[in-house]
Amino acid sequence: MPQLSFEPQASQRSKSSEEVHSPWRDAWRGLRRNKLAMIGAVIILFFILVALLAPLLTSYDYKHPELENRLLPPSSAHWFGTDDLGRDLFARIVYGARISLTVGFFSVIASMIAGSILGVFAGYYGRWVDILISRFFDILLAFPGILLAIAIVSALGPSLENALLAIAIVNVPTFGRLVRSKVLSLKEEDFIMAAKAQGMKDRRILFIHLLPNSLAPIIVQGTLGIATAIIEAAALGFLGLGAQPPEAEWGKMISDSRQFFEKEPWTVIFPGVSIMLTVLGFNLFGDGLRDVLDPRLKN
Repeated sequence: MPQLSFEPQASQRSKSSEEVHSPWRDAWRGLRRNKLAMIGAVIILFFILVALLAPLLTSYDYKHPELENRLLPPSSAHWFGTDDLGRDLFARIVYGARISLTVGFFSVIASMIAGSILGVFAGYYGRWVDILISRFFDILLAFPGILLAIAIVSALGPSLENALLAIAIVNVPTFGRLVRSKVLSLKEEDFIMAAKAQGMKDRRILFIHLLPNSLAPIIVQGTLGIATAIIEAAALGFLGLGAQPPEAEWGKMISDSRQFFEKEPWTVIFPGVSIMLTVLGFNLFGDGLRDVLDPRLKN
């Protein structure tokens, strides 16, 4: 009899323990059920592997011109053809993935860190701190993003590093306002009130309680922000303000080849498709993250 009475309780305890999941594990399970998000993840992983394995994927020197091979169509020798200087387009696109992903990841990380710190201070302290930081965000947002980036790079000088810095500055208000709005709602929660009542220092409240609880929207915006940063980097490269020759940058490749588009379209199509696919991958994955991390979108 005792065994019969205890077995159901044990099974109930084991069942209840199996049903306890962390929010991130639940989000991952929901993400795996989103086919479009998984397609985006595959595209992102593909381009990351292409960038990392670039020296193994091609034996051509993407910087060295070979004028005798200029503007060759796609063939078994040159899969994507050659450009106006005879350089292998496949090699330049493969190495160009490194530049685009580097600018995308590092500019977003920089803007994410700066914007999150400013946003958490503005939302938590309020008053004059909030006024100063919010007005700073408003000033940056008063300019179209790409025009502000062009102005910054023009002032600092055309280079890949300055383009990365400009893109990071342009995207700071996006993360800052997102974190600020999240902190404004979180700081009135009971666990924050309890932390204050216990005499916890503001620094611990900010970086142990408020900022970690704001991670979900930051991660979603960061993923979508990488796609935006890649487009902005390509736009700056197209205008000659990004990576400088002989570096292989997709936007610069389109700019250099646009005069050959009618007769040699492959010189523009392949770098353009590379930009499109990369941005599509991050957008699909970011939309999937938003669906599983935003409680307002859950059924």
